[in-house]
Amino acid sequence: MSNAQWRTPNPVNEPVLPYAPGSPERAALQQTVQKMSAEHIEIPLEIGGKEVRTGRTGKATKPHAHRHELATFHMGGAAEVEAAAKAAAKAYPAWSTTPWADRAAIFLKAAELLAGPWRQRLNGSTMVGQSKNPFQAEIDAACEMIDFWRFNVRFMEEIYAEQPLST
Repeated sequence: MSNAQWRTPNPVNEPVLPYAPGSPERAALQQTVQKMSAEHIEIPLEIGGKEVRTGRTGKATKPHAHRHELATFHMGGAAEVEAAAKAAAKAYPAWSTTPWADRAAIFLKAAELLAGPWRQRLNGSTMVGQSKNPFQAEIDAACEMIDFWRFNVRFMEEIYAEQPLST
């Protein structure tokens, strides 16, 4: 065990990409939206790291084109809620004793991936699934999530640094 004082990077607001005509981000987003619009996926529940298919399903459609089915999703009920609560309770001891710097690294890596190779996938799914335009998807989904992960890592660090003196 080390006595090192870990410092996370200073968070800054994620820059908003402009999606200007002819820009690489616009072309990538258009390609992603076309691909997602052409797919029909199945969405299981995920409980305790396992996919759960209940057989009770619903259809996800585009809000701006209700006849266009995007996905079939599995619905949970009381049994699935109970299983999820038990899985969370089972995971808690390991997660809660993981050093804060390791937990922070997970969220910072997630922010890095979302700011890079996963950005258009999130924005495309936000556009297709919520009828957002590129600018709305960029600020409401990608930038907000990236900022949430980065800033909350810093807030965690600050909370741990300012612990009360009382035993």
